[in-house]
Amino acid sequence: MKSRGIIGILAQLLAILLAVVYLVPIYMTIMTSLKAPAEISFMTAWQLPSKLNWESYAIAWQRFAPSLKNSFVLGVTATLLSAFMGSLNGYVLSKYRIPGGKMIMPLIVFGMFIPYQSVLVPLFRFMQQTGLYGGIPGLALVHVVYGLPITTLLFRSFYEEIPNELLDACSIDGAGFFGIFRYLIMPLSGAPFLVVGIWQFTQIWNEFLFAVTLTRPGAQPITVALANLAGGQAVSWNLPMAGSVLAALPTTIIYILLGRYFVRGLLAGALKG
Repeated sequence: MKSRGIIGILAQLLAILLAVVYLVPIYMTIMTSLKAPAEISFMTAWQLPSKLNWESYAIAWQRFAPSLKNSFVLGVTATLLSAFMGSLNGYVLSKYRIPGGKMIMPLIVFGMFIPYQSVLVPLFRFMQQTGLYGGIPGLALVHVVYGLPITTLLFRSFYEEIPNELLDACSIDGAGFFGIFRYLIMPLSGAPFLVVGIWQFTQIWNEFLFAVTLTRPGAQPITVALANLAGGQAVSWNLPMAGSVLAALPTTIIYILLGRYFVRGLLAGALKG
């Protein structure tokens, strides 16, 4: 019993140490964003600002507002579309027998492991030839397609827990394919939709490779705008740091407000099977 207590204390100390290490970059980002440019140096990076400089956030908001808007439009649109299509896929693959159904799901899941870099050149050519290159709609389509494997897997795993007798009862009452989906499946899908929504929005919001490759300057999301600002030789680091804080706020607020529901959704069956 004593050894278990010691192990528990050591585990807690290790967890605290890892948390501190993880929070160090966040501390440095916030402190740098609140300093005046003349006060920023490597030697004083750990020190608190002598005076809070909120002007950095005002300038960063003016400069990054269009990119933040692009990210919101992209994230919300692609998340809703990929979640809805993933729910339909999961519904069909879990409740209906279709030719080759046993092979379809492994092939879909295989798409999760295809590196983005391996398809970047043909994807770029495809987007150019179809006229989708450079704008938010084309980038949203790419994220919807790449999000379908994980959204389909999550919804299918959850829907397999729904008894088939409920579907049979709806069918006896006269409900067809879309009737069952609308009146039975959708009302029971709150947990997986929440999980998929948080997961997809976070992944899309933080994605950089597709964003920098497949969009023109006017449609670039916040990740690309931050990289462009920090890529110069003479950088006022308070601005990129303030922009980084602004860019991190949406996903941080989502996890603070909905984090417990995200975990409940996972435990409710979204990752079973």
